[in-house]
Formats: sequence, structure tokens, C-alpha cells
Amino acid sequence: MSSDVHGTPRRATLLWATLIVATLLTWGMGVLGATGKGAIAALAAISFWKGAVIILDFMALRHAPALWRMLTLGWMVLVWAVIAIAYIKGMPQ
Repeated sequence: MSSDVHGTPRRATLLWATLIVATLLTWGMGVLGATGKGAIAALAAISFWKGAVIILDFMALRHAPALWRMLTLGWMVLVWAVIAIAYIKGMPQ
């Protein structure tokens, strides 16, 4: 495997460790009962970043044709849009 396309083991390890830290951070926010629009926005941003890292780096699409990147990242954006709409509609007036 070429490191130009798939990155280096060091990069993968650093990204993996960062994903673990982000997961622990969001878990900790849940345990501590973080609420409010700011907490929800932070959780959404962290999880969106995690999804992008997994798609681009661990699925090795960072250097793939643009169509594949647009399809996978676009799917993630669509799912998050549906989640956001459901959350906003479910908020008390």
C-alpha cells in the first residue's frame, strides 16, 4: 500500500487516538448531563468531524475520485440534516 494514498501508520494511530478522545469527551458530556443548544451543537460538531475522519481516512477516500467523496460525505450531511430537523421539530415552542 502506498502511504501517499492511505497515509502512514503514525497518522492512522494519531487519528485513532483522537477519535477515542472525542468519543470519551462526548460520553463524558452525556454522563455529566450537558444540556442546552451549545452542548447539542458541540456534540453534533464532534460527531460530524468523527464521521468525516472515518470516511476520508479509514475508508481511504481522501484521495479517491471526487464523486466517491461527495457521495459518502453527502450521505452524512443528509443524515445529519434529518436528525437536525427532527430535533428542531421536537423542541418545545
